[in-house]
Amino acid sequence: MDPDIKIKALPLDAQRCRFTVDRPVLEGRAVFFPAVGKAAGSPLAEALFAISGIGQVLISHDTVTVTRSGPGEWPELARQIGAAIRAQIQGGAPAVGSEALAGMPGEDEIRARVEHLLETQINPAVASHGGWVELLGVQANNVFLQLGGGCQGCGMADVTLKQGIETLLRQEIPELGEVLDQTDHAAGRNPYYAQSKK
Repeated sequence: MDPDIKIKALPLDAQRCRFTVDRPVLEGRAVFFPAVGKAAGSPLAEALFAISGIGQVLISHDTVTVTRSGPGEWPELARQIGAAIRAQIQGGAPAVGSEALAGMPGEDEIRARVEHLLETQINPAVASHGGWVELLGVQANNVFLQLGGGCQGCGMADVTLKQGIETLLRQEIPELGEVLDQTDHAAGRNPYYAQSKK
C-alpha cells in the first residue's frame, strides 16, 4: 500500500463515516450507491460493498462516505475501507464506471425536481414544527439546503435532514450526489436553540 496516500476518517454518526482523501477519487462529480446491486461496473463501490457490513456508499470528489448496514465499531471497518480506497487509487482505473455517470440529469432538472419536492412534500411536513427548507443551489448533482424557522438550531435538525429530507430526495431523485446543510444553526432567533452558558 502506498503510504503517501493520506486518508482521514471522520465518523458522522453511529452509522456513517466520511473518508477524506488527499487527492480526487471522482473529480468534480458525486455518485450515490444505495445498495450493492447498484455498484456493478464501478470498481471502488464494488470493493467497498465486498466488505462485510457496508450498506450504502457515496463517492464525491475527494470524499467517500460509507453507511453501515448494522451495528458495530468503526476502527476495524475503517481500516478495511481505507485499504480498499488506496488499492483503487493505486490501480489507476476509474473509481466509478461510465454506466453510473450516464444519464445524469443536469443542474436545472435537479433544481426543478428538488424545488417541487420541497413545495409539495417536505415544507408542508416541517411547517407543523414552524420550520421550512430552502434550496440554495445545485452544483453538478450536489444539493445545498438551508433550514429555517423551527428547524434552525433544533437539536433534531440533523436527523430531520438525513433520515427525512435526504431519504425522500434520494427516493425521488436517485441521481443526487451530496445533500448538504448550509444552515448556521448557532445564529438567529430560534425557540429551540439555546447557547451554552459560560
